[in-house]
Amino acid sequence: MTVQRIALCALACVSCTAALAGPASKPRPATVRQAAAASTEQEPLLLRAARGEKVERTPVWMMRQAGRYMRVYQDLCKEHTSFRERSETPDLVVDISLQPLRAFRPDGVILFSDILTPFIGMDVEFDFKPGVGPLIQRPVGDAEGAAAVRPVDLDQMRFVGDSLRTLRGELAGTDATLLGFVGAPFTLATYLVEGGTSRSYLKIKEMMMKDPQLLHGLLGKLADSMADYVGFQADSGAQVVQLFDSWAGHLTPRDFDEFSRPYLQRIVDRVRETHPDLPLILYISGSAGLLERLPSTGVDIISVDHSVDMADARTRLGDGVGVQGNLDPAVLVSGTQGDIERRVDAIVQKAQGVRHILNLGHGVMPNTPEESVAQFFEACRTTSDRLARV
Repeated sequence: MTVQRIALCALACVSCTAALAGPASKPRPATVRQAAAASTEQEPLLLRAARGEKVERTPVWMMRQAGRYMRVYQDLCKEHTSFRERSETPDLVVDISLQPLRAFRPDGVILFSDILTPFIGMDVEFDFKPGVGPLIQRPVGDAEGAAAVRPVDLDQMRFVGDSLRTLRGELAGTDATLLGFVGAPFTLATYLVEGGTSRSYLKIKEMMMKDPQLLHGLLGKLADSMADYVGFQADSGAQVVQLFDSWAGHLTPRDFDEFSRPYLQRIVDRVRETHPDLPLILYISGSAGLLERLPSTGVDIISVDHSVDMADARTRLGDGVGVQGNLDPAVLVSGTQGDIERRVDAIVQKAQGVRHILNLGHGVMPNTPEESVAQFFEACRTTSDRLARV
């Protein structure tokens, strides 16, 4: 089935949940809601919702929706065994990115990539070891190591631009929004200092305590590079970009204020200068203790993990920022169709129809049945019908 035919099917399934935009958030550089001109009817549903416009139903996509849980992806991996090959070869990136659209018709298609991918343009050698995860060949532990991390050379990221341009062309005439994404400075610095994933984060926290200026220098370099990378993705076709600060949830509020928030703000401020109408989403895993601090980063939407009740999130975040999320991914592993529908309906009700994008509270789990994913997307598309009968 072609993407264009998928789009026609998707339009036939549109229901009528209204999501009303909230007021502007704060006097930081112009937000998307302030800067974006009125969109046309041809603009995709998710993009309009991300801009804070009134939409006919709550849009939905799913973090990690392309990849490991899908049989078609598993079959592709048998021929292309290297994750880096799959995420750095435009033909493969495009095919994998579109696999969920063909199967489930989400309202957003996210680039198949990794938050470490821009390290290619920063002279950072890394790889992905099966069963272990990403490994940094030369972890940063001193000033010499930090100096070796170069500002991103976007010429080396052409494969990302080529992939996005092709995807944007494939989505032409559909109602799907193309999403790009980047890693946030603190999370990228954590990988660089720890040398890979970590359970204790002792190395990065030791640098925070013993040599904070070294860490600040590294974070500033990463922030500027990621701001450039966001703009590069937007210029290549991304219509919305999500920032992943995956490890910032392990910071105390005080340390978040010093080592994460200023650099998120720095990215947002720089992006606003060149791309004022680009919606930005921020996701932090385990962010329950930080929620009130997140709107001040200047992003347009906060992606809420499933540890926070959506009604509480709306109260704590205020009216000046949109929300994304936040179904527990485990519901798709063990829940029935009824469980999925009831929990989706509750999230939509608690989000109060205000600038809301449905999603999971974390990435989809590898052992998730594809049937459950299909039920999730259908439940999201039809939630207004069920709520109207309540």
